[in-house]
This record gives sequence, C-alpha cells and structure tokens, in this order.
Amino acid sequence: MANLEHDKTITFSIADERELEMKRTLQTVYRALIEKGYNPINQIVGYILSEDPTYITNHNNARGLIRKIDRDELLNALVKNYLEV
Repeated sequence: MANLEHDKTITFSIADERELEMKRTLQTVYRALIEKGYNPINQIVGYILSEDPTYITNHNNARGLIRKIDRDELLNALVKNYLEV
C-alpha cells in the first residue's frame, strides 16, 4: 500500500526562499552587533538609510553579509512582513 504522505507535491517560491535568506542574514548581523555591544536596531536602520557599511561591524563577517542584500529588496520584504501582506 502506497504511503500518500510521500506523494504530496511541495511547492516553494524563489521569492520566499530569498526572504528566508535575508532573514537569516539579518539575524546573523543582529547577533554580531549585540556581541560587539551595539544597539542592533539603530545600526541596521542607519545602514539601510545611508547604505554606509560602517554602521555594521566586521565581527563574524556581518558587514560582508549585509552588503550582499539588495536594499530595495530588503525594504520591500520588511514592509511586506510588517504589514503581513
């Protein structure tokens, strides 16, 4: 007898996967900023508004990671998730 659980098709969106990757990156950056004693929200917002990478610490490669995220794409995902649409 076939197991129907294995016959289900799982779909995913590339956009969803990209948002998950951005979330993981932001969480890593957040933790690095905390570890270095910074206010992570203020630093991340400063980076997003100015695109000045010096807002983000080099600790744990946080600066390199956040620079891989497109700011417009990040802002789009943040607003979308905030509004839950």
